[in-house]
Amino acid sequence: MESNIGTVLWCSAGIAVGGLVFAAYKLGLLYQLFHKAETKSPRHGGESVAEVLRAHGVKYVFTLVGGHISPILVACEKLGIRIVDTRHEATAVFAADAVARLSGTVGVAAVTAGPGLTNTVTAVKNAQMAESPLLLMGGAAGTLLQGRGALQDIDQMSLFKPLCKFCASIRHVREIVPTIRKAIAIAQSGTPGPVFIEFPIDTLYPFHLVSKEFGVKNPPKGLMGKIVTWYLNNHLLNLFAGAWEKRDVSPLPVDIPQATDDQVQKCIELVSRAKKPVILLGSQATLPPTPADDIRKALEDLGIPCFLGGMSRGMLGRDSPIHIRQNRRDALKDADLVLLAGTVCDFRLSYGRVLNRRSKIIAVNRDKLQLLKNSDMFWKPTVAIQGDAGSLLMKLAKGLKGYRCPEEWPQSLKAGDVTKEDKNRAKADEKTDRHLNPLKVLHCVDELMSEDSIIVADGGDFVGSAAYIMRPRGPMRWLDPGAFGTLGVGGGFALGAKLCRPESEVWIVYGDGSLGYSVAEFDTFTRHKTPVLALVGNDACWSQIAREQVPILGSNVACGLAFTDYHTVADGYGGKGYLVGREDEDRLSDIIRQAQRETREGRATLLNVLIGKTDFREGSISV
Repeated sequence: MESNIGTVLWCSAGIAVGGLVFAAYKLGLLYQLFHKAETKSPRHGGESVAEVLRAHGVKYVFTLVGGHISPILVACEKLGIRIVDTRHEATAVFAADAVARLSGTVGVAAVTAGPGLTNTVTAVKNAQMAESPLLLMGGAAGTLLQGRGALQDIDQMSLFKPLCKFCASIRHVREIVPTIRKAIAIAQSGTPGPVFIEFPIDTLYPFHLVSKEFGVKNPPKGLMGKIVTWYLNNHLLNLFAGAWEKRDVSPLPVDIPQATDDQVQKCIELVSRAKKPVILLGSQATLPPTPADDIRKALEDLGIPCFLGGMSRGMLGRDSPIHIRQNRRDALKDADLVLLAGTVCDFRLSYGRVLNRRSKIIAVNRDKLQLLKNSDMFWKPTVAIQGDAGSLLMKLAKGLKGYRCPEEWPQSLKAGDVTKEDKNRAKADEKTDRHLNPLKVLHCVDELMSEDSIIVADGGDFVGSAAYIMRPRGPMRWLDPGAFGTLGVGGGFALGAKLCRPESEVWIVYGDGSLGYSVAEFDTFTRHKTPVLALVGNDACWSQIAREQVPILGSNVACGLAFTDYHTVADGYGGKGYLVGREDEDRLSDIIRQAQRETREGRATLLNVLIGKTDFREGSISV
């Protein structure tokens, strides 16, 4: 009996001790035994953020300012990281997205709590679907005030967990450095994508300000008052404990999946036996670690005809004999081998139905779900590789040294290209009922664009036509939203592109509908001296929708816009606007050249081109 009582007492004591140790751990008491808070230090968490970003080669932080994040912005500026503030938080994220795509490193945006973050949701989702490595930093209510009705306090983590590869909320200042390092590595590893870190306001400001704001001013009397006072003071000390100890800020290794040697050998054998191979290149082929120029050389050595999509547009330059732009469906029907290099069998490939079931299909993608999308229904890969598309192309070119695709195959496809493009050119010469023929406008701009131009696509009908007509001059010179089809990317993408490539001529091709999302960023272009060129196809209509809605449902409701003076808006924001109509048709080239001169002299320029209707895109999808 006494033995049983002793055992119970020992167990109870053990549980009590364990409970005390756990409580001490949770309250930070154990950590504080070895790491003290430097209560006199003027340093703040924003400095830790800036140090890590600088160590990772970050040159720009895009933002719309808010008090929650001010320490991050001030500290970054002091360390030479350029702070670029925009007129909408979505633009800040779109700009970071563009920097990620063009620089090969992570793009960074910082926005304030609550509505500042909710304004970014569409842009973050777009980055997720476009597979852009992006770090979004958001402010938040203080650690002890979350869930208690503080200003702009919402459950931000639940919003971003479905959109991001990694989400974290900083609970102590000492966590800032390791959390950012981990987040950036995750953003760039595997299938790249956005990551999110929440910074409660008390993790960013210095100790003396936080203690003044959150410390106990008039402690309640009695035992409960003493407990509350002790708890708050301990929370404050634990918040800053070990905050300024030296930590490694260097980048962590990035994990990029690669094809195995056996898979590469199997692909080499399949390609070497093919008579009519085709490569479909997607945006993933432009991701690090392989430089785009090296991929271009590999493709040229193989001599296999290529269809380019997304960021890979321009990979082969303006007039490559192996770049095929037209009649893709017919080419895929005839091909005996198709290499899907980062291309996904989604709506853009009719869910895989355009692939010939008799063709050998090599699919390579970093993401397993995208790699096999719809393979259970409409197509089957001969070889499916979860790996990096660019690296595989390099290994194929090396393994197939001396091989070249039979020349009559790309030549026959190129002949079809010429025939189709001659027809398109003829359509450009047709008169529209009123205003200018949009195809003629696009052909004219394409001919006059400088060789270093970057094209940003933001719109529906007008931009859809531009995709057929405008030819990027080289790799990484085309930016579109990607599979999400997001409108409103133009201002942000152009801003990021101009900062990454200040010597390049950056063109935004806008529909008049999509322009409304980011025309205010002409103020940003002016303030930050990032002169870009905006070409607006103004047909006073959401034409891509109206084309189906009117004949099917018999109504133009909500599709009509006005021939608005968008050029005047550009003038008001410090840019230069031009109104271009049918009466200017003979001077169109001169007006474009004048706009290019204005941009070279430092003014963002907008061409408000009034356009008529054509049947060029009849049958194109809007849903």
